Amino acid sequence: MKLEALREQVLEANLEVVRRGLVLYTFGNASGIARDEGLVAIKPSGVPYEKMRPADLVITDLEGRIVEGSLRPSSDLATHLALYRAFPGIGGVVHTHSEFATSWAQARREIPCFGTTHADYFHGPVPVTEPMPPHEIESDYELNTGHAIIRRFGALDPLRIPAVLVAGHAPFCWGKTPLDAAHNAVILEEVAKLAFRTVTLSAGTQELERVLHDKHFLRKHGPAAYYGQG
Repeated sequence: MKLEALREQVLEANLEVVRRGLVLYTFGNASGIARDEGLVAIKPSGVPYEKMRPADLVITDLEGRIVEGSLRPSSDLATHLALYRAFPGIGGVVHTHSEFATSWAQARREIPCFGTTHADYFHGPVPVTEPMPPHEIESDYELNTGHAIIRRFGALDPLRIPAVLVAGHAPFCWGKTPLDAAHNAVILEEVAKLAFRTVTLSAGTQELERVLHDKHFLRKHGPAAYYGQG
């Protein structure tokens, strides 16, 4: 992928989460990767979204060295890079502090699958990381946030569950492209809101039956998917 196209996609992903109400002020960030070149485009740190242009996005390599750009990259760059290194099937990462998903992260609770809206996008509960120990917080915090996510996905497929809640922090989402990651962030917030309202209405609600969960996920994802126009 050419860097110009990558910049455009990453800018649009950043603007999409703002349009959908997932970001306040300069909270959150989106990035994308050109796998063949090993280069990542990410939002600059602290720059208001309404002023951001494609040329403002910072280009780094997978070790975080700046290749292009005069602004400082997002402070969460090391987390994004850790995810790109660990999950080779992803092409975009989005981090927000959206209201309902962040509430579940602060409660340090995974988001159970109560219905088919959740099952359409996440093949299982949305997991929450273990709390980070003090030594990980005090040194290389952003990199260790990525490591906490990667540990949590040791037995999980990141392409089937494209989101995580970082305990005490907020969600990270990913996808095959930057816009796909932004789409998943929007869906995650809706799923988090529905789950919150479900447990508020009925604390004892049971999770969706696995056969129905599988049916809804697999009809949209995987080799036998038949939802949509192909």
